Amino acid sequence: MIPLPGSTAAQPSRDDGGPTGTADLDVSFSAPRGGLTVLTVRGEVDTLTAPRLGVALDELLDDGAPGGSIAVDLEAVTFLASSGLGVLIHTARRAARDGKQLYVVATNRAVLRPLEVTGSAQLFTLVADRDQIPGP
Repeated sequence: MIPLPGSTAAQPSRDDGGPTGTADLDVSFSAPRGGLTVLTVRGEVDTLTAPRLGVALDELLDDGAPGGSIAVDLEAVTFLASSGLGVLIHTARRAARDGKQLYVVATNRAVLRPLEVTGSAQLFTLVADRDQIPGP
C-alpha cells in the first residue's frame, strides 16, 4: 500500500485473535448496593471471548443478589460480535425463565447497534447507568 502524503498507514481497529494476539475481555462482579449484583464487562466480545462472558453470566444468574436485581454493565465494551449477542440472548431467556429481572447498562454504539439491528434489545431492560436500576 502506498500512503498518501500526510497520512499514516491504517492500523487494525481490533485484535484478530490470531496466534500472536490476545483476547481482550475483562469481567468483574460487584455489589454497589444491597440487592444489586453487577457484572462489569470491558473489552471486546467476539468468538474468542464470548465463552468467558457466558461463564460469568451464568455465575451472575446462579449467585447474584438472591431476590434482588442483576445487571450487566457493557459501557466499556468496544466490540460486540454475533457470538456475544448469542450469549446475551441466552442469558436473557434464562433470567426470564428463572423469574429474574436482567438489566443491561449500555449507551455506546458498539453495543446498542447490534442489539437494535437484530431486534434483541427488546429482550433486555436497557438503562443508561446503574442509578436507573430500581432497588432499595
